[in-house]
Amino acid sequence: MSHRSIARRHVLLLGSSLIYMPAWAQVRDLNDAINKAGRQRMLSQRCAKAWLALAQGVRREQAERVLADSMALFDRQLVELRAFATASGPRNTLAELEPRWSAYKIALVGAVPQRAGADPVLAAAGQVLALAHQSTEQLEQLSGQPSGRWVNLAGRQRMLSQRMAAAYLAASWGVQSASQQQALQLAQQEFRAAHTQLLAARENTTLLNQELARVGQQFTFFEAALQSLQPGQPNPRAQDEVFSTSERILQLMDGITGQYARSV
Repeated sequence: MSHRSIARRHVLLLGSSLIYMPAWAQVRDLNDAINKAGRQRMLSQRCAKAWLALAQGVRREQAERVLADSMALFDRQLVELRAFATASGPRNTLAELEPRWSAYKIALVGAVPQRAGADPVLAAAGQVLALAHQSTEQLEQLSGQPSGRWVNLAGRQRMLSQRMAAAYLAASWGVQSASQQQALQLAQQEFRAAHTQLLAARENTTLLNQELARVGQQFTFFEAALQSLQPGQPNPRAQDEVFSTSERILQLMDGITGQYARSV
């Protein structure tokens, strides 16, 4: 599918995608709400990663699919979360998130990805991330249970995997190089610290510990690729590795977060 066909299809859906969601879509419980709200944080950064990859010709077909799938999932989960969130805090935050998300979608698919659109995409990604994180924190506070903390913490690792990849792709392209390098370093530090906390959780099952160990192995490969960064000097091989490894970490952490949501 070409960039133009993606743009045409999603621009047509911008005003209607929140209307035609299936009636059966719902949030099961508060832990599920924290999981899905946290996943919205990740999707804000995954969309930016995919857009930056498309603009630079990195894993083009996969990036197109990632962008389309991520936008569709964000739309669906936003409907589910707004139907579930009755407390004023998350309800108001999700209401504020909706127009920010609509503006972000226009930045993502309103034109063929190219360098001139990078700053608006990154700015919109940051705004959506901030509100998605706020709603996740509000839902965790409503939980008041240790399980809510672990779902939130594990779920945030998904976002950080995508934030690091997006920051790398932006900086290597010479887009906001200094700020993106700083964002990359902070995300790496936060990921390491959270991973240590998760490994030490007394509530962990044997399976959770095994999956977390696999994440640690993948993160070692990921950091090796990230260290190749030369601002303004794209390295196609490293860009490819950053994209693919961030997807593997995401897949693992999404499963881990689901386990915390269901079993802790």
